[in-house]
Amino acid sequence: MNDQHDHGALGDTEYAEFMELAAEEGFDPEDVEGAIEEAGHGPLPVLAVVGRPNVGKSTLVNRFIGRREAVVEDKPGVTRDRVTYEAEWAGRRFKVVDTGGWEQDVLGIDASVAAQAEFAIEAADAVVFVVDATVGATDTDEAVVKLLRRAGKPVVLAANKVDGPSAEADAAMLWSLGLGEPYPVSALHGRGTGDLLDQVLEALPDAPAQTFGAAVGGPRRIALIGRPNVGKSSLLNKVAGEERVVVNEMAGTTRDPVDELIELGGTTWKFVDTAGIRKKVHLQEGADYYASLRTAAAVEKAEVAVVLIDTSESISVQDQRIITMAVEAGRALVIAYNKWDTLDEERRYYLEREIETEMQQVSWAPRVNVSASTGRHMEKLVPAIETALEGWETRVPTGRLNAFLGELVAAHPHPIRGGKQPRILFGTQAGTKPPRFVLFASGFLEHGYRRFVERRLREEFGFEGTPIHISVRVREKRGKKK
Repeated sequence: MNDQHDHGALGDTEYAEFMELAAEEGFDPEDVEGAIEEAGHGPLPVLAVVGRPNVGKSTLVNRFIGRREAVVEDKPGVTRDRVTYEAEWAGRRFKVVDTGGWEQDVLGIDASVAAQAEFAIEAADAVVFVVDATVGATDTDEAVVKLLRRAGKPVVLAANKVDGPSAEADAAMLWSLGLGEPYPVSALHGRGTGDLLDQVLEALPDAPAQTFGAAVGGPRRIALIGRPNVGKSSLLNKVAGEERVVVNEMAGTTRDPVDELIELGGTTWKFVDTAGIRKKVHLQEGADYYASLRTAAAVEKAEVAVVLIDTSESISVQDQRIITMAVEAGRALVIAYNKWDTLDEERRYYLEREIETEMQQVSWAPRVNVSASTGRHMEKLVPAIETALEGWETRVPTGRLNAFLGELVAAHPHPIRGGKQPRILFGTQAGTKPPRFVLFASGFLEHGYRRFVERRLREEFGFEGTPIHISVRVREKRGKKK
């Protein structure tokens, strides 16, 4: 395995030259190789962790990702923004979808657990099903088993809260679920998690089933996302040129997941829509809650997210949360401002101010003003999507990037901190979809300077409509000094 290193997006010659440069600057070749591999990976396989509330899902996710990132002391029902985390085990990287933070029994616990499981299973390549061994299998657990069977994805059964030999017998009882061997673990103490993770790697494919754009000429996948009732269905109907989606004034009426193949601007696109993960939810709380699960599922399946914003209302925290979801998932992004044609001068003026302040962090995303109900400006949607996908797939050759970094550092050196002046020595773009850069520096680069570098990278190379990942590696104290 080890002699076959993944160079990410670097060709062999480029890689060899780069490693030589790194050695000259006193970087450990293994560190550099690791950094490139980490940034250069394509889409990662997705593992979902599902189960009833309080069986220890979040604690287990923390074990998987090796840090306390998933919130554990959540009071049930607190919906978190983050749902996916990156993890690594035995040299393999994968994404973990944590459903632990969404425990909410607005709809009765069974419906709630079923909906989460359904969402997570849909987005995943393999599933870890967590059962509390001390309680044994409940009716809710049985219901999840049915869902898992129907989905046909590989499942690893984790029997949690097995803190000692006496509880091993409890774990063995779970063979009765018919999901194969129960792996006894204690998420709290970490007992057995290694064996469980070995099993997970067996179950996970090397890469997700749908590799992005690998099917030559396959339609590109678009997720149309936004707050409930912002006009997503009307937009899809307009785009499709016929009434294909149930539209109703009451929020939360869209039901069935429809992947629509739609021709726009001479190209066929696939609009992923997982709107129907659960049938109509009558409680408003519930509706918002499922809307966020659906958004996460749609984003996982798409390459570009089109976020629809209702301009007749102020830009809300929820709008921003949806945008953050798409950015953190590393998807290309287009922002469509709906109902633009209905605004009066005053609202338009305030909206522009709002966009300047509230949308500052995604000022790089192409913006289109549309009207879903009248179809106005729909033709502008396709060029915006194409621009965003192009930015998402752009790669800057290492030589060109380093010439740019050299000029940048000479013209705008990092501020002096504690008598030292950290410098960016060189860098490479190890991956695309979204663009991922690794910069190698002589010392810690502060956040403001990293943001400045990102802004300059965008000015120089475009990257319109795509998030950019920049990771910085600092030279260790050993090795030869320049």
